[in-house]
Amino acid sequence: MKVHKRKIGLVRVLTVKDKELLESHGKSIESHFSDLSIITRCIPDQSKGIYDKESEKAAIRKVIDLGLKFEEEVGVRAIIVSCAADPGVVALKEQLNTPIIGAGSAVASLSLVYSNKVGVLGIGDRTPQTIKEILGSCLVAESKPYGVKTTLDLMKKEAKKSSLIATKQLKQRGAKVIALACTGFSSIGIAQELESEVGIPVLDPVLAAGLFAWYLAKKRFGV
Repeated sequence: MKVHKRKIGLVRVLTVKDKELLESHGKSIESHFSDLSIITRCIPDQSKGIYDKESEKAAIRKVIDLGLKFEEEVGVRAIIVSCAADPGVVALKEQLNTPIIGAGSAVASLSLVYSNKVGVLGIGDRTPQTIKEILGSCLVAESKPYGVKTTLDLMKKEAKKSSLIATKQLKQRGAKVIALACTGFSSIGIAQELESEVGIPVLDPVLAAGLFAWYLAKKRFGV
């Protein structure tokens, strides 16, 4: 029987020229949700993605513009903003009828299904505000891999080792589930490896967003 594909737009906040890297988040979602077809586009002039307040501020308008184009030109059933800071998500929800899913709010919400003791592994000095607001008192520990400042640093060989060390520290500090607070972790596909090493759930933000997109697209249209 032919599978009916639901078209989902995905916004990358890292400016990517390499097609394989650009589409890696979408391909990951499609591998888990076979009835979704992910169309990926990236915002311009953000070669290091979002890694601090200034880069986030610069990205917001670009994310909004791209989200508007997805609804107007492509006709997608949902839009994923593939960034744990959820830039532009609130504004897009106010302007569009299409469901908007931020990777940060998705992974935070999903983590609460697992436990009320959540550890957050990010790349910034602080957990993204959206994630903190959703987790509230359930956020028991925060950490980041040593030497990582931007999403590009996660692609370096030593990043996996430092990510594992930071993940173990989160578990030692009481976390029963770990939310990855940067979609760069999704780019390197590290969630399952970390989970196997530390023995507690480690949640991938891109797949969390994909789960919500799958549900919302199916629930909204029923086919």
